[in-house]
Amino acid sequence: MELRQLRYFLAVAEELNYGRAAKKLLIAGPSLSQQIKSLERDLGVRLFDRDRRSVALTAAGASLLPYVRDVVERAENLRRRAAGVVALEPVRLGYVNWLPPDLLGRTSTVAQVLLDTWVAPSHTQAQRVAEGGLDLAVCWLQTHDLARLELNAALIGADRLHAVSAGRTTGAIQACDTDILVDDDAAMWSSWNTFAEEFARASGARIVSISDSGITGPAFFEHVRRSRRPVINSPKGQTTPMPQDLIRRPVIAPEPCWTWSLVWRLSESRPGVLAVVDLLTGDRPAAIHAADTWLPAADPFHQ
Repeated sequence: MELRQLRYFLAVAEELNYGRAAKKLLIAGPSLSQQIKSLERDLGVRLFDRDRRSVALTAAGASLLPYVRDVVERAENLRRRAAGVVALEPVRLGYVNWLPPDLLGRTSTVAQVLLDTWVAPSHTQAQRVAEGGLDLAVCWLQTHDLARLELNAALIGADRLHAVSAGRTTGAIQACDTDILVDDDAAMWSSWNTFAEEFARASGARIVSISDSGITGPAFFEHVRRSRRPVINSPKGQTTPMPQDLIRRPVIAPEPCWTWSLVWRLSESRPGVLAVVDLLTGDRPAAIHAADTWLPAADPFHQ
C-alpha cells in the first residue's frame, strides 16, 4: 500500500461521497475508485459499501479508520519535522567585499545563513565553494572558471567603475585616457588583474604595474596623486570615502562594469541552499544593459 492511498481512504471516509472526495483531492473520480480498490486488495478487506445512491464504511473500514488517520498524521508530522531541520541547517556564505542589501533579513525566512568571516579574493571563495568549505559565495568569475570548478552562477549585482583624479574637472573621461593598476601579487589580485588587463586591451587604457597592493585604500589614492591621468577605481574601492583633494569621474567609451555572481555547486541538492539562491537571484541589474557597457568576453553575463 502507499501513503497516498491512505489519504484517499480518509477523504472518502470523511465525505462519504466519491465525487466530493475526488474534487477535494484534485484527482479524477475513476482514478480515486481504482486506488481504493487497490488498497482494499492490499489490506484484504472491503472498506466501503457503495451503491448508486450512497457510500458507507464497512465494519472493517470503520475499525481501521483511526489507525489510518494516525499513520497519515505521523507522516505529516515527519514532513514538518524534516522541514524544520532543513530550515535550521546553516547555509555558509562567503564574499569578497560586496553583499546584497539586507541579505540576512531577506534570507531568514528560508534558511539560517552564516556569513563567513574570512573575506578572501574571488578565486579563493569560488574554490572553497567547489571544495565544500562554503555553500555559496558572492564573487567575480569567468565562464571557464565555472566549468572548471563545476559551479552554477547567477548575477546578483554590478558595479560601474569610475576614475579618480586630482584637480577640479568632474566631467566624463574616455577610457583611453585613463590608467588602470595591475598588482604584482597575483595570489591576491588575480581576478582584478585579469579584468584590468583585458579592459586595457579593449579600450586603450594604460596599464600601470604596482607592487604595494595599492589597488584600493590609501595606497590607491597615493597612486592617483602621482599620476597625470585619472586612474580607474576597483570594485573594492567603490564605497571608500573620497579624499578632499581628489574627485570621482565617470568613464566612457566604454564604461567598465564589474559583475557580482552568486555561485553554488552544480551538484547542490540541499533545499536550504537552493531556497537562498532562489530568493537572492532575479532580474539582471540595469547597469549591464546600457549600450556603452563593457564586460570581459568570458564574463558569464556578457551579451
